[in-house]
Amino acid sequence: MKLPKLSLQLKIFIGLILGIVYGLLAIYFDISEFTHDWIKPWGTIFIRLLKLIAIPLIFVSLVQGIASMTNISQLSRLGYKTLALYLTTTVIAISVGLFAVGLIKPAQSFPTDRREQLQEMYQDQIGDVITDASVKDKSPLQVLVDIVPENIIGASANNRNMLQVIFFAFLFGISVVMVGREKAASVINFFDATNHVLILMVQLIMKYAPYGVFALLGSMLVELAGDSVSSTLDLLGALGLYALTVMVGLLFLALVVYPLAARFIAKKKYGEFLRAILPAQLVAFTTSSSVATLPVTMAQCENELKLRPSVVSFVLPIGATVNMDGTSLYQAVAAVFIANIFGFDLTFLQQLTIVLTATLASIGSAGVPSAGVIMLVIVLESIGVPAAGVALILAVDRPLDMFRTVINVTGDCLVCAIVDRTENEKFDEGNL
Repeated sequence: MKLPKLSLQLKIFIGLILGIVYGLLAIYFDISEFTHDWIKPWGTIFIRLLKLIAIPLIFVSLVQGIASMTNISQLSRLGYKTLALYLTTTVIAISVGLFAVGLIKPAQSFPTDRREQLQEMYQDQIGDVITDASVKDKSPLQVLVDIVPENIIGASANNRNMLQVIFFAFLFGISVVMVGREKAASVINFFDATNHVLILMVQLIMKYAPYGVFALLGSMLVELAGDSVSSTLDLLGALGLYALTVMVGLLFLALVVYPLAARFIAKKKYGEFLRAILPAQLVAFTTSSSVATLPVTMAQCENELKLRPSVVSFVLPIGATVNMDGTSLYQAVAAVFIANIFGFDLTFLQQLTIVLTATLASIGSAGVPSAGVIMLVIVLESIGVPAAGVALILAVDRPLDMFRTVINVTGDCLVCAIVDRTENEKFDEGNL
């Protein structure tokens, strides 16, 4: 009898459960040395794989998204309007995430002594952050200065310089548009093919995710809890509160921000809007991929929302690449949660860095399952928090990924409706 094939989501969930069980057994039977030598390295490999793919993925995805615009004249009207709306909704989503995590404070349930232990475990990395933070004579515009790289090769060698890589990707992508599709055809084809290869690499890396989650969670429970099972339960409680915080933020977007925008800007009744895009939301929930959902999203916007095909065909494909409201909110909550567990009290400048990095990183996020985890590594390193902290939230990432993808797709549809409503000019269908 042939056994049914398990989905990746189920495999990761099984890895999560086995990691928790192993961690508790390892604590009880005192096999921390074996865990450190033979289990933890597999989790370290998973973290390195995420870092390995981060820079090429965000660079290629961003260039491809910008280069999909046909020329500067279209970019100046419909393109600017679309990007401005996408950036606005993304910044709002990140702000909601920062407010939610600041209000609920999920990291407070994490034991103080374990925070100190984490600081000791990653003292070298944290020490560099403290040194950087001690420099008080920087210009208020230093954030802008730091975005512009002196050397793109040097910037690409350090994930903490991702804003510089994103800046170069923007400049490169806009230049491709200005050159024209005929002259830049080979460049566009190269980035399109490379993007497909990188997405396949992400899928291959995520096949290893169940084992990485098992190793990361199991080893971290052993390292943090020592011989105390109660500390392990505290960690799991903090993780549940973190997941609740993300859900509260996502629900606020879905039930407060989006209805207001639909009613007063898109001039759509929100109930009818949701009914029209429900099939796309269901596909987004089951696939956790806004790219896989794109054909359904476009069909629903054209056939049910009655939006112009020329607007739909332009706005939604870009949105599947550059507009990730749910992912951006999650990155903000996760970054602050992990930072607080590591003992960081984030300054206003660091929170502003989260807003900037999460906004720009969301633009380069591939619309595939768990790509947000890779971008989270970049957000963490931009504020100097050890990327190993991703292990703390990977356990609940897949269920949350399903919900935040629904928000991503809903945000795309909403922006498309707004652009259709505000685009008063009658343009030919073949021009976009």
